[in-house]
Amino acid sequence: MFLPASATVEASLVIPLYIYAVLAVAYVIQIIGIKSTMYKAMYNSTRQLAAYAYAVERTERFSGAAAKKAVTSALAKQYLLSSLPREYISQNRISRGQSGIRVYAGFSEQFNNEISIKVSYQLNNPFDVFGIGTVDITQQCSSAAWLGQTSGEDFADTDGSKERVYITAQGTVYHKSRQCTYLNPSIRQITQEQLDTARNSSGAKYYLCERCGKRSGSGIYITDYGEIKKISQEEAENKKLYNLIGKEIDEKYMDTLQKLVLNPDIIKKQKDLKIVYTPLHGTGNIPVRTILKRLGFENVYIVKEQELPDGDFPTVDYPNPEDPKAFNLALELAKEKDADIVLATDPDADRLGVYAKDSKTGEYKSFTGNMSGLLIAEYELSQKQERNLIPANGVLIKTIVSSNLADSIAKNYNIELKEVLTGFKYIGEQIKIFEQTNSNTYLFGFEESYGCLIGTHARDKDGIAAVMALCEAAAYYKEKGLTLWDQMVNIYEKYGYYKEDLLSLTLEGASGARKIKEMMDNLRNNVPSKIGEYKVEKFRDYKTAKIIDMETKEEVETGLPVSNVLYFDLENDSWVCVRPSGTEPKIKFYVGVKGNNMSDAENKVKKLKEDLKELIKE
Repeated sequence: MFLPASATVEASLVIPLYIYAVLAVAYVIQIIGIKSTMYKAMYNSTRQLAAYAYAVERTERFSGAAAKKAVTSALAKQYLLSSLPREYISQNRISRGQSGIRVYAGFSEQFNNEISIKVSYQLNNPFDVFGIGTVDITQQCSSAAWLGQTSGEDFADTDGSKERVYITAQGTVYHKSRQCTYLNPSIRQITQEQLDTARNSSGAKYYLCERCGKRSGSGIYITDYGEIKKISQEEAENKKLYNLIGKEIDEKYMDTLQKLVLNPDIIKKQKDLKIVYTPLHGTGNIPVRTILKRLGFENVYIVKEQELPDGDFPTVDYPNPEDPKAFNLALELAKEKDADIVLATDPDADRLGVYAKDSKTGEYKSFTGNMSGLLIAEYELSQKQERNLIPANGVLIKTIVSSNLADSIAKNYNIELKEVLTGFKYIGEQIKIFEQTNSNTYLFGFEESYGCLIGTHARDKDGIAAVMALCEAAAYYKEKGLTLWDQMVNIYEKYGYYKEDLLSLTLEGASGARKIKEMMDNLRNNVPSKIGEYKVEKFRDYKTAKIIDMETKEEVETGLPVSNVLYFDLENDSWVCVRPSGTEPKIKFYVGVKGNNMSDAENKVKKLKEDLKELIKE
């Protein structure tokens, strides 16, 4: 049976239109879902920016200016990408992936210190029937940035005329001292008169802080701590809310580390490698001995006087592997056992100090944090290259005050070198971003202060993993007739003799704080054209997030969070970085040079430090 010709024609027209209509509806639904997910990420980004703006502002005088500078489009985009679900961008056909997402961030002091984010992007249309290949989408989100006051007010006011209460959506505790250690900043404000009727999102009333609530004074502050619910241990156990972390986690950790070993067969050949280790009365003893035993090392000697945990640290003045005196007992034992390497971890075992024998002199040579980190990086990357395990999007990460030798290593292995602010948390943050966006693959990260991380099992430096990697490297190079020090010299011969050092000035009290601020302001506002014999090629001000080419005056964004740090890129691959300490009354000058040989590099770094002293006297 055949349909009439007219019915056939109608079907040929109607059916495609019907199919397209269904597809169009499906695409609209998809757009709505994408916009909803993007808005959630934007909202989370504004909250993170608000918290960051508050932290930056607290270093100033609550002027609002610092917070304004802290809110950058680059930082907003970083937060946005980290807030989107893993692989979300590629799965939802956003044109050009993350590079196609344009983010604009702004800060307004006129509207309760409001932070706003605008995001623009294009979606590829998979059902491009009528030539509609892409759809342009723009979304906007805003949040209040709590800075401790309303715009233009003096936080020090105590006469009651400007009394304010600061409240978060879930907060219940109010404070009368902004120095209270229980204080957690909020993002919303109400007046004193509204306090009696104010409730959090759960309907709970506010109550006095047990520590500072009874103090006199007009200012009242609210945290986002809600009502603390308590249950018995028995009830928690029944609800499977109470679990003790034991051997199971330890075993998983050790299994994870062992999977990172690249040359287990060579370790077996060099199982007699002599290793002296001290935990410096800290926590590293058992995990270090466990992982080295599992790998097969048989000659591991522990400094008995420093083996057991002891918070008094009776054998050392300062239990820090950066301090040469912390190695006194370990070096005595090393000479007695004719050890190949000498290792020390700090009390919480996240940082590693190293000594290794110079085959030419038989003396034990100390490694800086830069040196040990770079030696591990070179070993890991060289071995992965031999096995074709280096991905095209691989990344080596360092902090801005770490050695420029890392840049040369990254270039040699054709991977990206990424810089982050001082602090390993920023390296850990990048690992999270990489995993969420699939933008890069983390290969190794280190900082000059004796911290590094192989693998992605952690988000912080791991001294146990560093011990494992360094001992594996020592076995590998011993197989080739080299000590770790010999290999370090080979690295310098290959890439150049880089040398770094630190100049710290202690300036205590209020006058010291003013002096530190004056020094930072002077260097920021009067950028020197030369430091010593070195021409300043670029000037980075991480407080304004700008990099200035000193010759062309061209400005670009740093792409990093705002921080009170100054960085001078000097000629001949040398540099100076200046920042106030966050924990001590100090201003720190980090320096780095590149010499023709070891002696030349040492002389250059010494001269640069002297030139810096003269510069800051002016």
